[in-house]
Amino acid sequence: MKKILVTGGAGYIGSACAEYLIDLGYHVVVFDSLATGHRDAVDKRAEFVHGDLADRDFTINTLKRIRPDGIMHFAAFSLVGESMTDPGKYFRNNLGAGINLLDGALAAGAQSFVFSSTCATYGEPEKIPIAETEKQKPINAYGESKLMFEKALHWYSLIYGIKYSSLRYFNAAGATANFGEDHRPETHLVPLVLQCATGKRDSIKIFGEDYPTPDGTCIRDYIHILDLAQAHELALHSKESGAYNLGTGNGYSVKEIIEASRAVTGRKINIEISERRPGDPPRLVGSSTLAKQKLGWNPKFENIHAVIESAWKWTLKFPNGYGK
Repeated sequence: MKKILVTGGAGYIGSACAEYLIDLGYHVVVFDSLATGHRDAVDKRAEFVHGDLADRDFTINTLKRIRPDGIMHFAAFSLVGESMTDPGKYFRNNLGAGINLLDGALAAGAQSFVFSSTCATYGEPEKIPIAETEKQKPINAYGESKLMFEKALHWYSLIYGIKYSSLRYFNAAGATANFGEDHRPETHLVPLVLQCATGKRDSIKIFGEDYPTPDGTCIRDYIHILDLAQAHELALHSKESGAYNLGTGNGYSVKEIIEASRAVTGRKINIEISERRPGDPPRLVGSSTLAKQKLGWNPKFENIHAVIESAWKWTLKFPNGYGK
């Protein structure tokens, strides 16, 4: 049985990926500081290590003790706005702490490293859908911190031979039966819209409806976390290092997400039109052609109603999220 270390396994995507791996028969060790994650989001079948990757000695010694066959690295700060007011926090954690993890991986002899990256490394792309050949020009410190770690991975692979995959995607969405989205504060569209459906929120803000898109609102990619989990597991077995975009190739507008949520929940969802936010491109959609060809990725949830329905079921099952 392969042993996989999942950093950030108490977070949204990490928890679902840990569950997915365990269901496939992997031995999973979750490493999380619980700074933004939830202890209750850690699968009860996983081994849990409470620790901070910023603690270099603890990180390296833990990996040497565990000796994982592979690593999935989700632990990161990911609020774009915050990265532009406190960039140092993002570079220290997303790059500096990541280097500690890489050194631990080398010390432990890990064979494979899968990095949860982001399409934010592309900035404002010239072509849609975005291909891996698009120039990477981040427009915020968050995207830059992720790109810098991608570059570190490249050099560690070149010098030490570690195999890695950087997976770039935009909006993770949906839920499994046990694990869903519970950020504090919540900034993602789908859970915010569903909070309106449950009455926890009076309305959902739409930031601009005059974009050059069919309905005037921004279009983004939304990928179910189980499809992301499948891609991460496949990447563990990649024979060569590389970067892959994970996307639908089409995307959905803000208004389409709201309409789909109304249809799924059968609830009233009020909207509030607000001013555009600085730096919001009209359309951000990734092409997953390379991931399908090279990794054999075969996403199952390409219908946005099915994605939202899974999130809605989880919301009804856990109305307070991971709160007691």
